[in-house]
Parts: sequence; C-alpha cells; structure tokens
Amino acid sequence: MSRNGSILKSIDWLTVGLFLLMSVFGLLNIYGATYDFEHTDFFALSTRSGKQILWILISLFIGSIVMLIDSKTYDILAYIIYVLWIGVLFVTPFLTHDIKGSYSWLVIGPFQMQPAEFAKCFTALALAKYMSRYEYKIRDLKDLIVPFLMIALPIFIIMVMQKETGSALVFLAFFFMFYREGMTGYVLLIGAAAIFFFIIVIRLSVVPLPFGTGMAGMLIAMLLIMLVELYFLFFIIKRRKEALILGGGILVAYGICCLLLIWFNVNFDIASTIIAFMSVLYLAGLFLVWRHKEFVFLLLFSLLSIVYCQSCDWVFNNLLKPHQRARIELLLGLVDDPSGIGYNVNQAKIAISSGGFWGKGFMKGTQTKLSFVPEQSTDFIFCTVGEEWGFVGCFLVLIVYLIFILRIIYIAERQKDRFSRIYAYCVASVFFMHLAINIGMVIGILPVIGIPLPFYSYGGSSMLCSSLMLFILLRLDASRVEKMK
Repeated sequence: MSRNGSILKSIDWLTVGLFLLMSVFGLLNIYGATYDFEHTDFFALSTRSGKQILWILISLFIGSIVMLIDSKTYDILAYIIYVLWIGVLFVTPFLTHDIKGSYSWLVIGPFQMQPAEFAKCFTALALAKYMSRYEYKIRDLKDLIVPFLMIALPIFIIMVMQKETGSALVFLAFFFMFYREGMTGYVLLIGAAAIFFFIIVIRLSVVPLPFGTGMAGMLIAMLLIMLVELYFLFFIIKRRKEALILGGGILVAYGICCLLLIWFNVNFDIASTIIAFMSVLYLAGLFLVWRHKEFVFLLLFSLLSIVYCQSCDWVFNNLLKPHQRARIELLLGLVDDPSGIGYNVNQAKIAISSGGFWGKGFMKGTQTKLSFVPEQSTDFIFCTVGEEWGFVGCFLVLIVYLIFILRIIYIAERQKDRFSRIYAYCVASVFFMHLAINIGMVIGILPVIGIPLPFYSYGGSSMLCSSLMLFILLRLDASRVEKMK
C-alpha cells in the first residue's frame, strides 16, 4: 500500500491533467462530428463517442497497470518486445485483407488494431536501451548505423509490406532525438535538403527556360548546390580565396553557356549538371591539398545531391503510386482538382474557415454534420474544432498540445539516467510529428497521408498506443522521484 502511495505522489499530475483535458475535448468533438438525430446517446457503444469513452477507460486501466510495474522492467524487456513486435508487423499483411488500400489492420472480433501504432512505442524503448549503454556516444555517423537500422526495419515493413505510408513516416520523428543526443546537425541538413531539392525539381520541372534551353527545376537545384559549396568554403572552412575562385569559375562557365546560345541550342539542364560536377572536382582537388575533414562532408553532400536531383523525376514517376503522385501534385499546385483528389483538403478548409472567430457552437457545424468533410472524426477532427469552436478553439487546442509537448521535454531534461531521457525525447518527437503532419494536411500545406491527432482523433489503436507511450514515460519519471526520497 505504501509503494502505491509513493507512486501516486511521484506521478507528474500536470501531464496527466493535460492528457485528460485533451482526451475529453477530443471526445466532445468526436460526438459533435458524428452526432445525428437517430443516434443521440453519448455513451452508447454503437456510436463513435461511446467507443471512444471505452478506449479512454481502457487507456486509463492500462496506464494504471503500467504505473504498478517496476520501471526497470521496461529497460530489461525493451529488446525482447521490439523483436516480438517486429514479428507481429511482419505477419500482419498475411493475416489481414485490403482495408482502404493497406494491409496494416488486424481484425480481432468486432475490433480492429493497427500494430504499426504500437511499434512506435516499442521502437522508442529499444532505441533508449541501445543508446543508454555506458560506452555508447554519438561520435561519428558510424555510431548511428545500428539505431538507424532499428528505425528503418519497421519503416520498411510498414511502408512496403503493409502499404501504410503515413504510419511509416512518423518513425522519422526519432531523428529529433538523435539531434538532442549529440548527432551532428549535418544529418538534419541533409534531410531538409532532400525535401527541398525534391520540391524544387518536381515543382519547377514544368517551368520552361527562355529560348527552349531547358526547365527551371534542374537549373535552380544545381545553383543551390553550388551556393551551399560556396557558403561552406567561405564561412565554415574559411578558405575564402578558394571560395572566390570557385564562384568566379561558376560565373565564367555560365557566361560561356550564354555566349554559346548565339550559335548553338544549349540545354541548361545538362550544362548546369556538368558545371556542378566540375565544382565537385575542384573541391576534391582542394581536399587533396588541405586535407580538411569538412571537405569530406561537402564532397559527399554535393555529389549525392547532384545524383539525387537527377533521380527525383524518375522516382516521382516510377516509384510513387498514382494517388501519392496526385497528392504531391495537388500540394505543389501542379494540378487543381477540388472535386477529386483535392476534395478532402478543400472541404477541410471550407469547414475551418466557416467557423470564424468564435465558431458556430457545439454540435452546430453544418459541414461536418452533413458529411462534407470525409473522416471528420478521425484524421480530420481538427475541422470539427475549427467549425464548431472557431479560431479560438483551434488556438487553444494548439496551445494545450504545445504545452503538453514542452512538458514532456521538461520531464526529459530532469531525468537522471540516459534511458529515461532518450525515451522521453522519443515520445515528445512522436507527438510533435503527429501534430505537425495532422494539422499540416488538414490546412493543405502537407499531403494527406492519414495521420491521426493523438488524444483528439477517434480510434482505439491511436488512443491506446499514445496512452501507453505516455504512461511508460510517467512511470520512468516517477521512478526518478522515488529514488530521490
């Protein structure tokens, strides 16, 4: 009894309060989004609100069990649970059928469970276990090989075998944790550059240059790569004379290409790629002379960026599925299809904007009531918030969620052991990724990939997994308080 009392005193009740606040408000919006005159019972299990109440109660029960388990258990069993769940992910496509184009749902009686949701929690535990070893430190990229593979394995199974792109992308959130643990910012630079170059090449590949000299996408991408080279040479490596020589050489090369236009039809797509390769050769020569380690990163970044940009168009047209290409084309403004692939986002924007500043009032949203917004109680629950509670409601939802994430980061920073801190940052990163992607796709700045908003969206798998992740964190934090007494 004294042990249970000690745990109760050690729990971070502010985080629990935020969890309950979000869950209850999410429940109200689920009821508001699915309410109709034939099904008015808030608690009936035949309604989504009734089922969500059940999921919340089960989550609280699981949370209570989690809090009673010794905190060391999660460290001891981390690898075992991870391996077992990788097995569950692997067999899932063979045990289920096509549900909305994916094979990621296990049907258990009247319930459906998505193992990919729970894989995030177990991967976080495994990462925390591996990276909390006494001898482990992120000194170089080679130290990230095993953690990267631990993330890549569930991503591969979920994306390739289960055909569930959205759930797989959430695992990229763990890279934020690596950065906190000492990973060089160059890795984040590479990731950001990959996204940026892809957008530039695909979006501007339809914009022709004057006089039939090619397309703007590849020209701009190659120029940006060479600008990065100049920046690193001038400001990071501080070889300013060499940077000026490189910049002058690039200008001369493009000047020659413009001059040749008088007699020949120069393709600037090809010419820019050749000039970029010449700049790489110049950097290789500088490396042989100066042997500066920063040149290694710059050489690899430039060379891989050139190859990557050249392959973007092929990847876009041959590897992505038609619906994925359509969503990206819609996001980049290459197509306008408000009644087809863009219907969801278009209706979501209408619903949110119709709420105005104060909203139409609880259960008075016409866009959601008349089912103009698909999936308004799951992935597009934020539309219900916007329509019924207005700008004020949206603002408060975001503020509460951000406070919740910042509280988790605060909990992470006060941990005394690396296992708890790393796991806490994994949890914060996953919640942040869900928030960013869900809100981004609802308001039309990111593609629609089916990511729920934890504690707000309807769904048992999302609620149970999010609660499990949170309560394991609270148990680890409570253990820290217990040790201090």
